[in-house]
Amino acid sequence: MVKVEIDKGSGFCFGVVNAIANAERELNKSDEILYCLGDIVHNSLEVERLEQRGLQTIDHRGLEQLKGGKVLLRAHGEPPSTYQIARKNEVEIIDATCPVVLRLQHKIHKCYIENRAHNTQLVIYGKRGHAEVNGLVGQTAGTAIVIEKIEDLDQLDYTHDIILFSQTTKSLDGFKSVVTEIRERLNEGVRFEFYDTICRQVVNRLPNIKRFASTHDWIYFVAGTKSSNGKILFEECRKANPNTCFISSPEEITDPLPDFVHTVGVCGATSTPKWLMEDVATRIHLINNMNQ
Repeated sequence: MVKVEIDKGSGFCFGVVNAIANAERELNKSDEILYCLGDIVHNSLEVERLEQRGLQTIDHRGLEQLKGGKVLLRAHGEPPSTYQIARKNEVEIIDATCPVVLRLQHKIHKCYIENRAHNTQLVIYGKRGHAEVNGLVGQTAGTAIVIEKIEDLDQLDYTHDIILFSQTTKSLDGFKSVVTEIRERLNEGVRFEFYDTICRQVVNRLPNIKRFASTHDWIYFVAGTKSSNGKILFEECRKANPNTCFISSPEEITDPLPDFVHTVGVCGATSTPKWLMEDVATRIHLINNMNQ
């Protein structure tokens, strides 16, 4: 008999819970179409669930073509240009930007206004093209430099002041490495400021998920392939337990587990719904315990 435990610390973070609650509230209020600018969460099955309830996902080109109507902005946040387009097209915005992201946007914009006349380089440690990062760069009129890895630091000019921020879901260790490297390259007398703007809901999950993974013979880590924090948490899981498998749906589990496996842990990203982890647990029981 294989025992299965779902990690109580896994599942949606506050920002995602808030965005989905906003969507469900609007969908319950009327039959009017509710659009969402981009996938509401980086989990295709949760997106499909809400689309079945009437939520329609559009991209930025779709927003530009929309006249009137309601559009939900997801937790990742948007650049100022998105709000300008909405006003121009008389689109009602349901703003579900995560409060943590919103505070970061305001901080970066204030920093941009105060430093734009001084050749100060505003740098964001994050994933280039990620929705949150696009929103952050938009707060600087497109001037911020995005750094994904140490090698990208060659783009900076170490004779001019640097101010560093981070995407909220990046690795804290990675951020610290970037800070250390910039310090080592700086010319004498150059100002360097850095702000640890990483969300603690993500950071605090790292030690928890490592503990959880180490207490089981096998781990199924459940997340969407687009989830940035899912990739980070999965790697931490795998370090703690090499018998860790990344899956996005229960149907990916097709074979019984090896004989040495007696306990299985199911965990996931901040974009992984509880119901999906429960479905995975049911699938594990079905495949491994049906003949016992």
